[in-house]
Amino acid sequence: MTASSEWGRVDADGTVWLRTAAGERSVGSWQAGTPEQGLAHFTRRYEDLATEVTLLETRLKSGAGDPRGTLAQAKTLRDSLPTAAVVGDVATLDTRLEALAVAASARIEEASAARSAARAAAAAAKEKLVLEAEELSQSSSWKATGDRFRAIVDEWKAIRGVDRKTDEALWKRFAAARDTFTQRRGAHFSSLDQQRSQARARKEELVAQAEEAAESSEWGPTASAMKAMMAEWKAAGRASKEAEEQLWTRFRAAQDRFFSRRSEVFSERDSELVANQRAKEALIAEVEALDPRDVKAAQARLREIQERYDKIGHVPRDAMRPLDTRMRSAEQRIREAADADWRRAAASSNPLLAQLRDAVSKAETQLEKARATGDARRVAEAEANATARREWLAEAERSVGR
Repeated sequence: MTASSEWGRVDADGTVWLRTAAGERSVGSWQAGTPEQGLAHFTRRYEDLATEVTLLETRLKSGAGDPRGTLAQAKTLRDSLPTAAVVGDVATLDTRLEALAVAASARIEEASAARSAARAAAAAAKEKLVLEAEELSQSSSWKATGDRFRAIVDEWKAIRGVDRKTDEALWKRFAAARDTFTQRRGAHFSSLDQQRSQARARKEELVAQAEEAAESSEWGPTASAMKAMMAEWKAAGRASKEAEEQLWTRFRAAQDRFFSRRSEVFSERDSELVANQRAKEALIAEVEALDPRDVKAAQARLREIQERYDKIGHVPRDAMRPLDTRMRSAEQRIREAADADWRRAAASSNPLLAQLRDAVSKAETQLEKARATGDARRVAEAEANATARREWLAEAERSVGR
């Protein structure tokens, strides 16, 4: 008794044959049951093989399958077909496996091209950061530029996929630019320290001269000398804040002592001094009446009043400080209005502030989403991220306002 189908047959002796375009070939022997059962068994083995091919095709098409693994499996299966112990349309399976190999190869090439494009994009992004760093290396905005260099490092770390050789070359350029800026900044502050030391030494000399002259009774020459000392004081530059305040207190006290003594001697000039006082008070009142909302007009008027104020002669000694205090207060009101106007203009046009505000908004949105999940780890990370970005924004706003 035998069994036969379109793709194979089983002889009475149990030999199983597969029909192909090249003729029949033996694929096995069946002794465990009827020929029909044997034929069904080898047909199922073919169906299992076909299902495996279908699964490979489906996974590759959906993107779930690894193209390289699919190519290797397709090749293995195709190589096994000439000796496969199955009964079925082996030629169709061979055609499908060939097409699958072609498709997998195409996917491999696409993935390779995508990786190359990603590497190129990442390298271009780092190249852009390097160019910015090289430009910033010559900046004299010490604080803002230092902050930007730190931000660039964070952005650099976030860019992935650059090949090691390219990354090292780009980093070497970035590091060189940063070192150049750091050296220039160090030299600047070193020079500033030296200037402050020189200013302190010169002002200590002026303080000693003023304290000695404070006891002089040669009113005219000494008064001229005191004024000359004040001019030198202003031209000497600033010492460190603490030293500046201490030296100024002594210097001003010495000048006050001299002019107080002179005022006592020249009491007959009181009427003239009082008249000068009244004139300065009137000018101060004009400054106090200025409308700071019209910044340009107020500044122009202030300069004109200051010139007139400075031309007025001496006032009674006990009125000098109150007048100066009132005048400085009135002037400060105009300056603060001008500073506020400038800060508003600077803040509204500053691209860094706009970028940082957008980053804060995004970070806060991510925080809300994290809280909605109830995931403590995500919430902690989101809170840390939002806090950091708020601090960057606050620091940037303070920098702009300086």
